[in-house]
Amino acid sequence: MNAGRVTVVGEVLVDLLWRAGERELRAVPGGSPANVAVGLHRLDRPVTLITAWGDDVPGALVREHLDGIGVEVRRAPADSERTMVALAYLDADGGARYDFLADWDPRAIEVPADTAVLHTGSLAVVVEPGASRVLTLCQERRRAGTSVVADLNVRPAVQPDRDAYRTACERLAGVADVIKASDEDLGWLYPGRTPRDAARELLALGPELVVVTLGPDGGLALTADAEVRAPAPAITVVDTIGAGDTFQAALLDAIARHGAVPREPALLTEVLTRCALAAAINCTRTGANPPTTAELAAAAGVSGR
Repeated sequence: MNAGRVTVVGEVLVDLLWRAGERELRAVPGGSPANVAVGLHRLDRPVTLITAWGDDVPGALVREHLDGIGVEVRRAPADSERTMVALAYLDADGGARYDFLADWDPRAIEVPADTAVLHTGSLAVVVEPGASRVLTLCQERRRAGTSVVADLNVRPAVQPDRDAYRTACERLAGVADVIKASDEDLGWLYPGRTPRDAARELLALGPELVVVTLGPDGGLALTADAEVRAPAPAITVVDTIGAGDTFQAALLDAIARHGAVPREPALLTEVLTRCALAAAINCTRTGANPPTTAELAAAAGVSGR
């Protein structure tokens, strides 16, 4: 079954990858929402990306990238003429730390009529004035019956005020059906709390489901009535860029495929296991490079998942 369009709303940017010990940077187009859209496209899910970029050098690279992978893109009119840029510092283990030159100011966000699932998150829900416009969109679409899913994907470099960032995330949780966050996201937002306790706090604000990615330990999913975990396969990590976005794409694909937010424990375990496998495949490659449906199926067969 392959019904249901996912519409992704959020930034597209250029990552300048600076690996430890190297003198030259590598420019790679991406951005969390754009990566999610690519991941959905590779899973054969109908997907539309609504974003904004400038008519500048990074914007030309973004346009070429989006044209090349075949994602349907709607470029929203924006107040500025700049494309967002991220400087990603890569350590010896492939972990990334970011600095941002951030602009996110779409004036109008028009969602396709056949949208079954709306996804947003990352910088799009923090950087103003776009964040407030995206929040309003989520409220409207949820009232209209669209499933609203968000990935917090916390980036303190764009909003170092922890209280302000937490407030933005909690407002988003109040208008979403599903919230996804990493254990690192929750550790920064709720210092001193376990990922499970922080997820429970978000769940109390209104979503049906909160999913927490745990890196090499897989994933955790919580609903009002259930809590499940799924492991991640053992791999050799090249880098972790795009892992969370790949996980999110697989999660969105599952929600669209089932036509509802998964809540039953056995189904949640199945969904989480597939998401963790997709993220693991991405981590065996350089940059955000999610698997296709065929690659994911082949890997699932090898691992017995």
